[in-house]
Amino acid sequence: MSHGTSEPASAASQDLSARVEQVINLIRPAVQSDGGDVEFVEITADGVVRIRLHGACVGCPSSNVTLQMGIERNLRAHIPEITRVEAVA
Repeated sequence: MSHGTSEPASAASQDLSARVEQVINLIRPAVQSDGGDVEFVEITADGVVRIRLHGACVGCPSSNVTLQMGIERNLRAHIPEITRVEAVA
């Protein structure tokens, strides 16, 4: 039984998306405690995670720090395939 290399790319990307969702779900309570929320939008072929910030995060001066130091740092620590995290409108 071989795992990983023989599976289709779509299954691999679904697995990666599921792993991204899991990490975001761990971060979400902290973001929600400040009146905001974070939504996973997509992951690109080159490992860029796109998220959408909601609620109090929209327009908040600290949202960029939350994005880079909180969300991106956590995602990259747990999922080495992630190259960057960016917010989309």
